Amino acid sequence: MKKQKVKKEKVKKSKQGWFHRLKEEMKHVKWPSFKEIIKYTIATIVLCIIIALLFQGLNLLVSFVKGLFN
Repeated sequence: MKKQKVKKEKVKKSKQGWFHRLKEEMKHVKWPSFKEIIKYTIATIVLCIIIALLFQGLNLLVSFVKGLFN
């Protein structure tokens, strides 16, 4: 009975220790500024548009080639 109680206390303490370490680690994170967020968001959207246009162009090319052989 005593071993179970000790084991439960260890689990509880280890979870508290984990959250404490997590909190300390989050203080060291360098969060991006609002300007950086806007810059990265625009870059991501532009890249997605470029990739979508690339796939659309490839789709049109394959459809054209497929139409030639039908």
